[in-house]
Amino acid sequence: MKTAAGKILLTGFEPFGGDSVNPTAEIVGRLHGTPIGGHEVVGVVLPCVFGDAVVRLKTALRHSAPQFVICLGQAGGRAEITPERVAINVDDARIPDNADRQPVDVPVVRGGPTAYWSTLPVKAIVTALRKQAIPAAVSQTAGTFVCNHVFYALMHALRRRRAVRAGFIHVPWLPKQGKPAMSLATLTKAIVLAAEVAVRTKQDIKTAGGRLH
Repeated sequence: MKTAAGKILLTGFEPFGGDSVNPTAEIVGRLHGTPIGGHEVVGVVLPCVFGDAVVRLKTALRHSAPQFVICLGQAGGRAEITPERVAINVDDARIPDNADRQPVDVPVVRGGPTAYWSTLPVKAIVTALRKQAIPAAVSQTAGTFVCNHVFYALMHALRRRRAVRAGFIHVPWLPKQGKPAMSLATLTKAIVLAAEVAVRTKQDIKTAGGRLH
């Protein structure tokens, strides 16, 4: 049996906002322990709680020592797989998290930079997904809820570990949650493909990666 070359840390979230399911937790459960691009996937489900999610993420980073990190979040209302380009240093929650915390106009990291760029090849990922007829687009905002909170904290934690490539991808609802939606099979296929592209692509491509409409 071949030994994995390294680790891909893949995170999702528990359900939130009254939902009984979160597609990202389902994807993580399916892919945990599988090989992608010669790397073993380490799947972790984060609490949808400001602060606590970052503590869990940092623990996973220490324990897995990954070469790649892909954090996933649910974006109800989006119809596409959307790799995020940038994380911003602000928590501004329109609804409470799962611990009833609702920070407003609070920095994720006090004194931290205004923003961090994803180090994943976001446009190459979008291009690969579209070639497989999976709707995808580069997103210019990860919001200001727990998803962006985790994305910013991730990039801040890795700011001196340039060899680790990391970023965040939002996915649509599952069909039972509402519309627009994608099946779990399609979502899982999309994240596998995104991870494969991340592993093999050293430099992102130069092409329009925005929304198609």
